[in-house]
Amino acid sequence: MRMRKKKNLEPRLAACTDITVTLGEQKPNWKAIFGNSHPIHLEIGCGKGAFTAAIAAAHPEINFVAIEMIANVAVSAMEKIKKAELKNVRFMVVNAEKLCDIFEENEVDRIYLNFSCPFPKKRYAKHRLTHENFLNRYRYVLGAGKEIHQKTDKEDFFDFSLEQYRKCGWEVKNITRDLHRSEWAQGNIITEYESRFLALGQPIFRAEAVCPTDKPQGTEAS
Repeated sequence: MRMRKKKNLEPRLAACTDITVTLGEQKPNWKAIFGNSHPIHLEIGCGKGAFTAAIAAAHPEINFVAIEMIANVAVSAMEKIKKAELKNVRFMVVNAEKLCDIFEENEVDRIYLNFSCPFPKKRYAKHRLTHENFLNRYRYVLGAGKEIHQKTDKEDFFDFSLEQYRKCGWEVKNITRDLHRSEWAQGNIITEYESRFLALGQPIFRAEAVCPTDKPQGTEAS
């Protein structure tokens, strides 16, 4: 079902231009944009921004870039950040396929994938954010040994993700199939979706994937 367009979407987006970065002919100069050289953490699919706001407030020493493909969704996250007056977050309304046009090689220190769309039909597997096509892009923007932190409520998608990580040479660690009954529950930031699933008693699946040392050839151009 098509999402209803939010009321006054355009003026609301315009009010957030100071924390929004647009994709141009040149890659963004993130040091100039943030005014510092702090590490960059990237959230792909930020939703309404509860995770973004909480983690950015807890870690002012880190710069957060939040990517959301749908402006109608991203505007709510942007407004949360504006209201909280957080200076270490920037947004881009863009498809994650463009990552190599957004960041230099090794420029990102961590990626968060929180409750990404599972695209359950097999014919749409290439759209899943843990498909090897995306993992190759992540390998370009991440430095060797840096990590993806993933959470999902979909076990089939989780198993697919673990398979893809290992197939592409990523080390997978700290795996749990019931996050909130695991040692990783402490310090976990609960997203909007996560709170809904918890209320229904559904387990949350979590893992960390470590970027390999080698880089795939031709990634930047893909």
